[in-house]
Amino acid sequence: MPSNLAPPQLFRSFFQGGFESATHINRHGHRLDMIAATQHDRHVVSDYALLRAMELRTARDALRWPSIDRGDHYDFSSFAPMAEAAQREGVQVIWDLCHFGWPDGLDVFSQEFIDRFAHFSDAVARFIAEMDDNVPFYVPINEISFLSWAAGEEGYIHPYAKGRGGELKQQLVRASIAGIDAVRAVDPRARILHVDPVIRVIAPRNRPELAQAAEAYRLSQYEAWDMLAGMAHPELGGKPGYLDIVGINYYHSNQWELNGERILWDEPPPDERRLPFHRILAEVYARYGRPLLVSETGHFGVGRAAWMYEIAMEVGIARAKNIPVEGICLYPIIDRPDWEDANFWHHSALWDLVPNALGDLERVIEPNMLSALRCAQRMGPDGLARELADLCQGGAIQGGAIQGGAVHAGAAQPPGQTSTRPSPE
Repeated sequence: MPSNLAPPQLFRSFFQGGFESATHINRHGHRLDMIAATQHDRHVVSDYALLRAMELRTARDALRWPSIDRGDHYDFSSFAPMAEAAQREGVQVIWDLCHFGWPDGLDVFSQEFIDRFAHFSDAVARFIAEMDDNVPFYVPINEISFLSWAAGEEGYIHPYAKGRGGELKQQLVRASIAGIDAVRAVDPRARILHVDPVIRVIAPRNRPELAQAAEAYRLSQYEAWDMLAGMAHPELGGKPGYLDIVGINYYHSNQWELNGERILWDEPPPDERRLPFHRILAEVYARYGRPLLVSETGHFGVGRAAWMYEIAMEVGIARAKNIPVEGICLYPIIDRPDWEDANFWHHSALWDLVPNALGDLERVIEPNMLSALRCAQRMGPDGLARELADLCQGGAIQGGAIQGGAVHAGAAQPPGQTSTRPSPE
């Protein structure tokens, strides 16, 4: 399984860690601040030091737009310690400019939203340029597709609109383009990452007449990227240069039947309809021809390590097929509470958060996840390809699946074990 790809060089490390950073208003009308909820704001220096110690030298993190933008001025006091900590610890950070939340009173459907986001992007770019000479990396608006669905189609989060998902998606694309222009006017070297979930939707076994509708739903995952690249709705101003790096968010729940059940990953026997991840990566690359980052991936509970192994192997297959996957971001890297229930923790990270007697959330490493990460790091992105070549020669890989119990869908949990699924982010 030879590969002609150059070694990954876009980021400081192939394996990365992402911090849950949502700031939206949830269905109960409560403004979230997940950076504060996980005490990442209080422990940002030690959090970045933990990443560096684990050879995770690239991170995804965020500015909290609702806290920084005060209308008539910007208050970067919540962000400056984060940027300083990243520099101190030598961690390269991909900064989200809008992670589901915007300032109070701002109508996301208005022209003011676009203008204010552009001004904010300009201010952020200037602030970072004054602190750091390195090439900056930004995510303008996190998960345009999911945000359009949650806030504009299903009324799941603020502003709780319904039936306006397409309208909101176009609005967020316009805002992203305005933000990119503002950032590049300050620093033309800036790299732009656009992240969105990838999905597979199929007709239920007993409803073959839904196949066309399922395929239309599946293809909708590309709409935001197509608009940014100027491949759809050119009146929005998209062009190829706006689609720089494609970020792929992928979890166990990203494959399902239309109007039906999830195509399960973690319960034996494996469902033959589940598409191997490397084939999803291949389709995205064939469509855009841009470097890829697995920008969010992870699992919860006892399935964490098995998921890590499988994603690493699938990315190894993709790279062996000359698909330029430049990294894998474990997300979240420290645990997070649920958006709707602050008392429910997902246990979905490399580090669980355990309160001590003083109320501090101590970072406690999950040993099986650590073993999986260390194994993947030892092999490296192209060592994975060599390992897979050996497995192919030995007959351990058949049809894209790893046989003999190395990694398979049923390995995630022992029989009878169940877990609560994470929120739909």
